[in-house]
Amino acid sequence: MKKQSLILLLLGLSLYASAQKGPEFAINQSDVEIPLRFLAADELGGRRTGSNGNLIAARYIAEHLRSYGYSMAPGLNSYFQPIGFQANTPPASASLMIGKTEYQFKEDFIVMTGDATKLSKLDVVFAGNGWIDEKTGQDDYKGKDVKGKLVVVLPGAPNETSPQAVFRAMAKKRDWAYERGAAGLIELYRLSFPWNFFTSYFGKESLGVAPKEDPKASNKMFYGWLKEKNTVSDIKDLQEGKKFKASLSSSGFSRRMVPSQNVVGVLEGSDPQLKNEYLIISAHYDHVGIGKEGGGAYSKEDSIFNGARDNAMGTVALLSAAKALALQKPKRSVIVLAVTGEELGLLGSQYYADNPLIPLNKCIFNLNTDGAGYNSTEHISIIGWSRTGTDALIEQAANSVGLKVFPEPAPEQNLFDRSDNVSFAVKGVPALDFSPGITKFDDVIAKYYHQVADHAESVDMPYFLKYCQSFAHLARLIADNAQRPQWKAGDKYEKAGMELYKK
Repeated sequence: MKKQSLILLLLGLSLYASAQKGPEFAINQSDVEIPLRFLAADELGGRRTGSNGNLIAARYIAEHLRSYGYSMAPGLNSYFQPIGFQANTPPASASLMIGKTEYQFKEDFIVMTGDATKLSKLDVVFAGNGWIDEKTGQDDYKGKDVKGKLVVVLPGAPNETSPQAVFRAMAKKRDWAYERGAAGLIELYRLSFPWNFFTSYFGKESLGVAPKEDPKASNKMFYGWLKEKNTVSDIKDLQEGKKFKASLSSSGFSRRMVPSQNVVGVLEGSDPQLKNEYLIISAHYDHVGIGKEGGGAYSKEDSIFNGARDNAMGTVALLSAAKALALQKPKRSVIVLAVTGEELGLLGSQYYADNPLIPLNKCIFNLNTDGAGYNSTEHISIIGWSRTGTDALIEQAANSVGLKVFPEPAPEQNLFDRSDNVSFAVKGVPALDFSPGITKFDDVIAKYYHQVADHAESVDMPYFLKYCQSFAHLARLIADNAQRPQWKAGDKYEKAGMELYKK
């Protein structure tokens, strides 16, 4: 009897000590394993943006925020921030000739939007990147008449060559060309990854945020990508001012509206002054779906991309932090943001950053959690290390559960600009991505990343518990810290931060 009483006393003291450090340390394995198994279950069908499984996941997150006592964000009558996506099915057939050079559909060029009846003898105009920036005064269309003509441009935005930056620029560039009356827009394929990867990704149905004015208008225009032929110099001659005629056609393009949503909850801080500042904690809850919708190989026996690592783990870490912070409020207010459309090009986070429910200049930091998986259960990995003045807090959060920090895994992959944190960074908000322990991209990562093998059963649950606890604790440390994070001098996003906060 005395032994049992001693055990109960020690257990009580342990729970008390955990509570003194924060409720995040009282989280147990069941608290994280159950929601992970739910979000990565077959019944949710890979949580593809716009699917029923995606909506179920959103509802699951929303009801947890409701139960924790989070308020709805200003301007919303629910925990959902609706986003109107447009699904585009590319044309089934197309032809293109520039000058005397004929390009083969799919082999040399693809068309992403627009049915074009047979158009011939169109003037071709080269327009730089096809980019417009009111802040810098750049207008690649200035002095150019492109009405009724085929516009050829360099890929992406000026000085932005990462795949995600190129993908984010697509809709804007198409809309700008359409607004100026162009008959078509072609971007030149000068990217670092293989053409067949690009065509396989964009050669199937894709989703994007529908334009605000007319969700279908700009899609009427022929828009595609061209892989230049090494044996001809037409494009080089075009860039140097030579005039060309073009003929083009496409057919079989279709589009439909697809609704989805970000999930948002707001927790008021405890400090009378600091509660007017906000920490955004975020994770994407979507994944890639089923079969041909998805990522890697699949079979009849298993065609569901469950996405336990990417990013049910991050979503559960977000919910764990949300609960712990609600149980013991931090000094600053907190915005919990679960975003959709990450796998389609960071669309949900970009939409929120463009349409913030609380002004971004009141938001001191974005702590995002996302990852491709893990190959070390001794670490958490930080993408954005040494850039925002938060390194000491990160190490404290990791060490509090016996983990170490592995900074900047695979720098050649430019991971910072490939996760949702970059949507806030480009606006000037200091940000980083908190990831499971990855030391390099190896076979352990490849085995599960966007693969049907990524089931909840394959996750190391004791490690996952530490990952959730450390993320939640880091959120608390940043929200309570007297010093606001800020971009390191010379960082590529420092100028945007100075503009946002008017420093």
